[in-house]
Amino acid sequence: MYSLATSAPCAPLALSVLCLAALASIAPSAAAQAQLDPIVVTATREPQPLDRVTSDLVVIDAQRIRDSAADSVEDLLRREAGVQVSRNGGPGHAAGVLIRGSSASSTVVLIDGVRVGSATLGQAALEALSLAQIERIEVLRGPGSSLYGADAVGGVVQIFTRRGDGAPRFSAHAAVGGKSSREGDLAVSGATGGFDYAASLSHERSDGVSTLRPGDQFGNYNPDADGFRRNTGQLRLGFTPAQGHRIGLQALESRLNSQYDASEFLPPTFAQDPSPDFRDRLKTRVFALDYRGKLSELWTTTAQLSRNDDQSRTGGTVIDHFKTRRDQLSWQNALNFSTDQQLVLALERLEEEVDASGFVPDLKRDNNAVVIGYTGKFGDHVLQADLRHDDNSVYDGVTTGRLGWSLELMRGLRLRALYGTSFRAPTFNDLYYPGYGVDSIAPERGRSAEVGVNWQSGGSEAAVTVFHNRVRDLILYQPDRTFCPADPAFDFGCAGNVSRARLQGVTLSAGQTWSGFTLRGTVDFLDATDQNTGDRLNRRAAHQEAVHADYTVGSWTAGASVLNVGSRPDGSARLGGYTALDLRAKWRFAPQWQLEAKLLNATDRDIEPARDYQDLGRQAWIGVRFDGQGL
Repeated sequence: MYSLATSAPCAPLALSVLCLAALASIAPSAAAQAQLDPIVVTATREPQPLDRVTSDLVVIDAQRIRDSAADSVEDLLRREAGVQVSRNGGPGHAAGVLIRGSSASSTVVLIDGVRVGSATLGQAALEALSLAQIERIEVLRGPGSSLYGADAVGGVVQIFTRRGDGAPRFSAHAAVGGKSSREGDLAVSGATGGFDYAASLSHERSDGVSTLRPGDQFGNYNPDADGFRRNTGQLRLGFTPAQGHRIGLQALESRLNSQYDASEFLPPTFAQDPSPDFRDRLKTRVFALDYRGKLSELWTTTAQLSRNDDQSRTGGTVIDHFKTRRDQLSWQNALNFSTDQQLVLALERLEEEVDASGFVPDLKRDNNAVVIGYTGKFGDHVLQADLRHDDNSVYDGVTTGRLGWSLELMRGLRLRALYGTSFRAPTFNDLYYPGYGVDSIAPERGRSAEVGVNWQSGGSEAAVTVFHNRVRDLILYQPDRTFCPADPAFDFGCAGNVSRARLQGVTLSAGQTWSGFTLRGTVDFLDATDQNTGDRLNRRAAHQEAVHADYTVGSWTAGASVLNVGSRPDGSARLGGYTALDLRAKWRFAPQWQLEAKLLNATDRDIEPARDYQDLGRQAWIGVRFDGQGL
């Protein structure tokens, strides 16, 4: 079993967080009434109160997003318990989210129910998404394949965009920051005469700094600044022809142009040349048409037809292109036998297609799935069970399941236990990339168990979860030529099912709200180990802590966040641990107007987010926000 003693070097900050969290959770609450549990979707695929959920789920609502000093979606996520981030530079550059020590390819990302990401890389380009369009995020930590299929080994991140409701509302935001950074966004939403609408536009850019440090291991350093530009547009329309029935249309497009350091080896000399202006141009598109109708008190049905296009044009003088398309059709039915008993039945069809440099043209695969899920409340007990079968045209059939239970020990105090299986599908790169991919690779398989306690009373809350996950048949680089195809192109190795991993640890979180004051803290201990070698997995810190505090008096709000990340291995190097301090302040100088300022990495700490890469350093921002209702 995992021992907390293995994380003894977690520095005084870890103990400080624990003390703060404990004080926050036992302090007398100023709230007169218990807070209502939010309604969540990701844990069961259907709306359920959070206290009916047996899995480990966190909700990042609109207020927390607006109050945060996060510079990106991935930076917002890493401030939550159980989530670490790897990034090749600052904001706007390639990033991966590691939930409970799993790989970036082991997390499913959904936008309003639509699966997004590159089928060649096997992960979503979170760096291409803007916070401006996001209403809330739900993070399911732990196995989710029994609900969402392939790749939900570490968890599921579901992003919900804005939806119109009520009187017309207009909002706008503009800010400027260091490194010649600036951002702005506009949004309008509302509902009238059976129609609802929400639309937004955003633009962000920064000159940044060089993504690489001088003297990097591959000689790719270029002293020029590597900035980015990101433009995003979002539209959601809905029509309610009758009460309980809604037809919806949504579209989102994001375009990212980011610079990075690399080298070319062109004829006739094939000498290394790091001088070109290397750029990664990413385009993400999401389209969906959906219907949700309450056919009776017993039966609610949902149908969605969606498409996700993910395009990348990458390089300097020579440009490589990668284009993947996902078409998905889903039909879901919720049978509510009573307020305490729900059965979910779903059918899904997913078609994936790749057109990329060097690949055989028009590579395709398809997946058919059936899902059955049950949630029931029996007095103080809640039972949840899911079962899913995926039938894929490439890697055949996979069946996954999950069983969860919770018990309300006393008002506001719940004990949870959950066991589930999961899998990660081989990507198109794993299967077909010239000189690397092997089409006989099997999916990774995981078995996970967890026990947790959640407590909430008024403005106080606390949670602790202990988890243990074993993953076999990890898809990694296979250096042994004898396990690769006979083709000479594989003389330097290939993809293969080469390893096993143990992912186990403890996550703790606590929060307290007094009159005008909010304090939250998280602590993570993680043992992510390659069981074949006994080594810690790359870029996984053994511990990570965060503290967030905000104080409001009158029209002023001031806040601070501290993130402490332990040292991490990255190949043959070790990345140093770091502590980053962010400061923020807001002044509401008129009912609909707010002046905002923030200072990121206030102590200018040198941060190496991945081997030889560097973050921005200290960065100051100042901006103004308008939010008008009923205009």
